[in-house]
Amino acid sequence: MSSVPSKSLDTFPNPQQERDYTIRMRIPEFTCLCPKTGQPDFAELHLDYVPAQLCVELKSLKNYIWSYRNEGAFHEAVTNQILNDLVAAIAPRFMRLTAVFNVRGGIFTTVIVEHRANDWQPPMQVQLP
Repeated sequence: MSSVPSKSLDTFPNPQQERDYTIRMRIPEFTCLCPKTGQPDFAELHLDYVPAQLCVELKSLKNYIWSYRNEGAFHEAVTNQILNDLVAAIAPRFMRLTAVFNVRGGIFTTVIVEHRANDWQPPMQVQLP
């Protein structure tokens, strides 16, 4: 195979470091295992971030997400771990990860975690008529 699961996250320089802008990604095929039963858990991940110096490279992100396929993890733990790893790799101004897990036992779970750099303030939202 030309791609393999990996915990490594590659980066590249943000081409517009002086500007606040949002990168939004939808990752529809996240899979991990229930740590209690070993059954697969499926989720759609929504990643939004405002980069500072670095951006995450997409192929490495795909391989990183793939690396969870055979790991047991509670929804809350895996969502926080992914955010922690991404923040460690790129130190964004702001990052939000929303994990929307499919139903298990009649319960849908959504976990939302955020990171905000201490010195970053979001720009004022523009309200258009």
